[in-house]
Amino acid sequence: MVDVSRKEATRRVAVAAGSVTLSAEAFRLLRQGTLAKGDALAVARLAGIQAAKRTAEWIPLCHQVPLETIEVDIALAARGRAARITARAEARWTTGVEMEALVAVSAAALAIYDMTKGIDRGAVIGPIELLEKSGGRSGTWKRGLVR
Repeated sequence: MVDVSRKEATRRVAVAAGSVTLSAEAFRLLRQGTLAKGDALAVARLAGIQAAKRTAEWIPLCHQVPLETIEVDIALAARGRAARITARAEARWTTGVEMEALVAVSAAALAIYDMTKGIDRGAVIGPIELLEKSGGRSGTWKRGLVR
C-alpha cells in the first residue's frame, strides 16, 4: 500500500456512474417492480452502499477509508432500456474515495444483473466511469474538462 501517513486529511468527494442495459422484457419488469426476486432497485442501492463500505476488502492494496456518506441513485432510462447508476462518496481523510464510488456503482450493477438474469442473461454492464473527484493534492478533476 502507498504510505499516506504524511498526507493531510482533507474533504474528499468522488462521483462515479455506470449502467445496465436490459432487454425490453427485463426493463419492463424492473420498471414495474415485478421481478421474481423482488425490488431490484432497492436491493441494488443497498448492495452499492454495502460494497462501498467494504472497498478495501474488494480491491487489493486499497486503503480502508472512513466514509462519511455514500449515496447510490438509480434512474431508469426508457430510451436505451438502461438503469443508470450514480454513486457519490465522501470522507475527510488522507486518501481519495474514487474507488469507493466506483465499487458502489459496480456492486449495484451486479445486483441488478443478478435480479434480472432469469429473464435476460444478455444484460450488459458498463461503462463504469469516474465522473469527478475533489480534494487532496491533485485537487478537482471532472470528466471531459480539458486540462
